[in-house]
Amino acid sequence: MVYLDNSATTRVSEKAAQKALYMMTECFGNPSSLHNLGFKAELEIKNARRIISQALSCREGELYFTSGGTESNNTAILGSVQANKRRGNKIVVSSYEHSSVLEAAEHLSQNGIEVVYVKPQKNGKITAEDISKAVDDKTLLVSVMLVNNEIGTVNDVATIAAAARRKNSKIIVHCDAVQAFGKIPVNVGRLGADLISISAHKIHGPKGVGALFVKKGTKISPIIFGGEQQNRFRPGTENAAAIASFGVAAEEAVKNMAKAYSDVKGLRQRLVDELSRVSGVVINSPEDACPYIVNFSTMCIKSETILHFLEQEEIYVSSGSACAKGKKSHVLGEIGVSDLAADTAVRVSFSTENSQSDVDALIGSVKKAMDTLQKIK
Repeated sequence: MVYLDNSATTRVSEKAAQKALYMMTECFGNPSSLHNLGFKAELEIKNARRIISQALSCREGELYFTSGGTESNNTAILGSVQANKRRGNKIVVSSYEHSSVLEAAEHLSQNGIEVVYVKPQKNGKITAEDISKAVDDKTLLVSVMLVNNEIGTVNDVATIAAAARRKNSKIIVHCDAVQAFGKIPVNVGRLGADLISISAHKIHGPKGVGALFVKKGTKISPIIFGGEQQNRFRPGTENAAAIASFGVAAEEAVKNMAKAYSDVKGLRQRLVDELSRVSGVVINSPEDACPYIVNFSTMCIKSETILHFLEQEEIYVSSGSACAKGKKSHVLGEIGVSDLAADTAVRVSFSTENSQSDVDALIGSVKKAMDTLQKIK
């Protein structure tokens, strides 16, 4: 099997899986319980929080565990507006954000909040100048992702945040760093964001757990109610098994980040070089994209058709975000690619477990598909 859909999800690492099993079968107490078994579970959560906070270079008290990137993004967007609505009624988001940001913004727009969508440049990047133009004294929040989940563009969030604050010093900056955390450095001080969303299952941790960094002093309201856990900001019994497993996965990812990045960069270059030799193929990802994601179009075979062909070859890729469930990519539309390119797009996403032989297998099967499958007329 050649698995190249790691931006959708990754295989849980052996150590992370072992930690989850231990938590579910031995250290299974409720972290809020006052007995020793509960105390042990609480210590495991504290250890995971310490590891992930160190990875982000933030205070432990600034990190809240959630059910994943979607909840983190929703909490950041909706919670910020709820807590700061007396200051204004406008938010600014990039137009190619993950659906959990865009749909939260749409919900707000239906409830009296003005939403301004800033389009990326043709190179896939959101510029500080464009964000600054959209910000005014009524703007509560700016949200721009660090690494785009479909084309891999890396945005200069620090410069964007600084430009936004020059227009409005009280603005809150949110960054979806789900596709970045554990792959490239995410330092909260250097990034300049007040709110940062991350997730475990993109870095060989389990599904169903993520975290939200909330900079000390940032005014944000909870969107879930019902308990004393996590200072009442995100109540409910913590998923101790998943959180502890997240900590293990984060520790592994950060420890191996530099080497993994170098290795994946080599795989990306090989893939792009070989694809460029295939007649008609177009690379949609920019040259300086995060190497973990490569988006290309065959320009002659529908995405669904080639995906199923590759699946028969036991090669797994995608046509875009898994959350879109096969719908046409809004990201490719926002960067101005043609309908044909969008209809024939394939997203390849690497992890530390991929090798040169995986790239070679994919290239061979793509060439085979181009020779044998029915072309779009």
